[in-house]
Amino acid sequence: MWVKEVRLTDFRSYATAEVRLEQGVTTFVGANGQGKTNLVEAIGYTATLGSHRVATDAPLVRVGAERAVVSLLAVKDGREALIELEINPGKANRARLNRSSSVRPKDVLGIVHSVMFAPEDLALVKGDPAERRRFLDDLLIQRSPRMLGVKSDYERIVKQRNALLKSAGVGRRGSAAEVERTIEVWDTQLVDVGSEIVTARIALVADLHPHVVDAYARISTADGDQGMDLAYSSIAVPAAGYVPDREAWRESLISAIVARRKDELDRGVTLVGPHRDDLVLSLGSTPAKGYASHGESWSIALSLRLASLEVLRNDGDDPVLILDDVFAELDTARRRHLTEQVAGTTQVLITAAVPEDVPQELGGRQIRVSRGVVEHD
Repeated sequence: MWVKEVRLTDFRSYATAEVRLEQGVTTFVGANGQGKTNLVEAIGYTATLGSHRVATDAPLVRVGAERAVVSLLAVKDGREALIELEINPGKANRARLNRSSSVRPKDVLGIVHSVMFAPEDLALVKGDPAERRRFLDDLLIQRSPRMLGVKSDYERIVKQRNALLKSAGVGRRGSAAEVERTIEVWDTQLVDVGSEIVTARIALVADLHPHVVDAYARISTADGDQGMDLAYSSIAVPAAGYVPDREAWRESLISAIVARRKDELDRGVTLVGPHRDDLVLSLGSTPAKGYASHGESWSIALSLRLASLEVLRNDGDDPVLILDDVFAELDTARRRHLTEQVAGTTQVLITAAVPEDVPQELGGRQIRVSRGVVEHD
């Protein structure tokens, strides 16, 4: 699939913007702070209903505006699809598909697939586990849009369960027996939904693994570089290991919850579940976090994104690859290997401060962005 046109209204720095795109490579060129990333961010938002830069929708709306609208024309299997998303901070977002009557925003998921590599991706290596969980979940949602609803359900359950644990811990909710019965109801819901998320994440890690290992081996060129590995880490590890069996994980989550009951009541928070898990990245036998060099961290982050590209391709769709201001951060060898890796991708969108940051081998079309004005060639 590929994106043919993007139109923005009150999105980020743009009062209005219209960008016409083509297959192949397109580079948005302009000084920092001119609005290049805002354009590609809109495409990523359409693919996942989330931004790679912020956790909430409010910053996506231009200052002084009440709402933002992202309109995107995609071509998939030779057919055009017009997606319109209305972003309403503090209210329900709205969507339209092919100018029809309103549909739910989640109904447009799966039409556009994208993989974005950006400077923020260093947080996948150096940041908190939440960054790595988000990486897995965003990719899961693209592969299986229904997982957005599953994730939302799980977040609601954890919020309600935390409120109960907090009140029970200070003795404000009836007898101990009543508290136990109420908590057990939320336990059941948590493990039912949580086991689905964990199972899906583990299966995804298994799919990513060979592509991550291969991509890192190709990208990392420094003498003495060790091989990269990744594994899913959970407080509720089944005795049989990381077998993606939902029932096994359900039982493991139940056991772990019972074992941590006192700690949860003392602290007033849910300590067991997929919201506490992590994706462990390593170089050889050494954890990447805290030990990987700056160059190694870039290679790991890039390998994760390139592996995502391959996983989505294997699902039958070539996603839009977005490289947001990354070539300036890579040395000559890593630039060359990245260029080789992206060859043949249906659509590649690049942002760069100057044309010289982009390898000449990629060629393609250039679009200048200056002070929020998009200048087509």
